[in-house]
Amino acid sequence: MQFPVLSVIVFTPILAGILILLIPGHRKQEIRVTALAASVFVLFLSVWVYFSYDYVTAGYQFLEKVPWLPALGISYFVGVDGMNTPLVLLTGVVMFTGVLISWKLDDRPREFFAFLFILATGVFGVFVAQDLFMLFFFYEIAVFPMYLLIAIWGWQVTREYAAMKLTLYLFIGSVIALVGALAMYYTAGLHTFDMLALEKANLSRQFQVFWFPFVFFGFAILGGIFPFHNWSPDGHVAAPTAVSMFHAGVLMKLGAFAALRVGIMLLPEGAKAHMWWIILLTLVNVVYGAFIAFVQTDFKYVIGFSSVSHMGLVAMGFATLNSQGMLGAGVQMFSHGVMTALFFAVVGMIYDQTHTREISRLGGFSKIMPLVSIAFIIGGLTSMGMPGFSGFVAEFPIFMGLWGVYPWIAIVAAISIVVTAAYIIRIATKVFFGAIPAEFEGHVHDVTVLDKLALVVLSTILVGLGVFPRIMVPMVQSGVDAILRILGGA
Repeated sequence: MQFPVLSVIVFTPILAGILILLIPGHRKQEIRVTALAASVFVLFLSVWVYFSYDYVTAGYQFLEKVPWLPALGISYFVGVDGMNTPLVLLTGVVMFTGVLISWKLDDRPREFFAFLFILATGVFGVFVAQDLFMLFFFYEIAVFPMYLLIAIWGWQVTREYAAMKLTLYLFIGSVIALVGALAMYYTAGLHTFDMLALEKANLSRQFQVFWFPFVFFGFAILGGIFPFHNWSPDGHVAAPTAVSMFHAGVLMKLGAFAALRVGIMLLPEGAKAHMWWIILLTLVNVVYGAFIAFVQTDFKYVIGFSSVSHMGLVAMGFATLNSQGMLGAGVQMFSHGVMTALFFAVVGMIYDQTHTREISRLGGFSKIMPLVSIAFIIGGLTSMGMPGFSGFVAEFPIFMGLWGVYPWIAIVAAISIVVTAAYIIRIATKVFFGAIPAEFEGHVHDVTVLDKLALVVLSTILVGLGVFPRIMVPMVQSGVDAILRILGGA
């Protein structure tokens, strides 16, 4: 019997969260050390799964299946393929760096880390679930702690509003998707929620065309698709730094992945029928998101709307339904997750010391925080899709795939590259160069060693994937090939 590595990855965070809750609240250092130990262990296992996955053999690996409610056809069924293995690694990386960034948190760290780890279990569970019921089960676990993390530890000005807005959007989306999932379960007549079995259910084209929008948009709301995106920037901005990293870095990918796994892969004929107009919505995401990010005066809102724009590229890549576009979208989920985690870490480090995010009030921080400024520039170059960084490896195939089906949309979408470059250069110039404002002179200092470690880990991944794309591209391609077979070679 093989070691149940995926189950250990999924349940370690929630067990660590329970253990942390048992530690007396005043023993804050022990709480932080426990959180760090759990995150290092999970990251180690995530890396091991990633490099142990055999993309030549491809298909689902590390499978574990245990009947849970046989009378209803529900099983605890997990496994990974070329599409979700990078997302498991991404979650491990963001969890580890999020703990490092939150080391100085002094307001009830016990409860904070416990809720953060419950959130991590939900995210891991969705990414590895091969049972449709279990996917929804973990999906709700992932959404609920976000409300508490934002409402309790978030930015005081908007935290309650943003937390409630986020929760309502995501719960409504999940209910809509659940209705579509139950329709699939009953219509298939297989008496199972096993998604590998449902892929072969031969649901009628009429059924798939009708129910696809329910399932796809129910999940894509969490992916930030237009016009259901406006919960996202508010959630980003109100959340504490580590939660923003999880929110943008991992949670939005959870929505995009679930839309792919349940929408496109279980309802392929519906995907073919609807993707021509969904791709228009993603175009609005990409271009509109970039322009709105450009005009923001709040540093964190810039990154929040930037996420909406870049997540539009993920949905756009999937919507091409061809090999190049979907390959780029698969890599973009990982690349964007690391990039936004890095961006929000940088914003958090500056805000912690200046207590402002107004770009006009900042300046000259490269003299005081040289590594922070280098990290932002690496993230910025990734965001701009520059060769040598992971953003290029992800975005170039998306535009190639888009050109193959809708050349004019590819041309319009390319506007976002220019706008992205404009706001990244504007922020880098204003925040990190020039003179230090008098109000911060002598009051701002360099970041801690743990903060620097988090920045180095995230930056190294962005450069490493950009220079050595073979680390990930063949793996994702193996997952894309399986999806294309389901789509009938579309």
